[in-house]
Amino acid sequence: MVKHENSLSGDTVKKPVTAVNRELRKVKNRIHEVKDKKSLMNVPYRKMISTAMLKSISQNVLYMLEKKKIYLDPGFTAKQMATELHTNTRYLSAVVNTHFKKSYSSLVNEYRIKDAVVLLADKRLRNKTIEEIGLMVGFANRQSFYAAFSKYVGETPRSFRMKFI
Repeated sequence: MVKHENSLSGDTVKKPVTAVNRELRKVKNRIHEVKDKKSLMNVPYRKMISTAMLKSISQNVLYMLEKKKIYLDPGFTAKQMATELHTNTRYLSAVVNTHFKKSYSSLVNEYRIKDAVVLLADKRLRNKTIEEIGLMVGFANRQSFYAAFSKYVGETPRSFRMKFI
């Protein structure tokens, strides 16, 4: 048995190292394979960002996502994050594009989907609808949740959940 911490509630639950862990690893691997379709190269304002600024802003972005879990608020925008980080949206966008190799919304959705995968596989939450879980992880509506989940995981939230019920 391995202890896992539920990322939203902080509960520690004993789960066997089985299908859930294998599926989580698969999803994490797929998430890293997904690339934004638009080119991220040759943007002039990226050249104005120093290495120190890139490192500082990227660390602060990670802090906001991993510790403060700002992605749980569907209304939290890139502009709000830039304001909290005492920068502007152009620098924030340049750092996210350069350091994380994706757009701001793709980065935020990645964190939401990671939480959703855990929640959808949790048998204690089977009384919650898929839409409720989408709202719990920060999606504003059902359509954006289904689209992002399918993009990153490669299947619908329902088909993913059926593996664990």
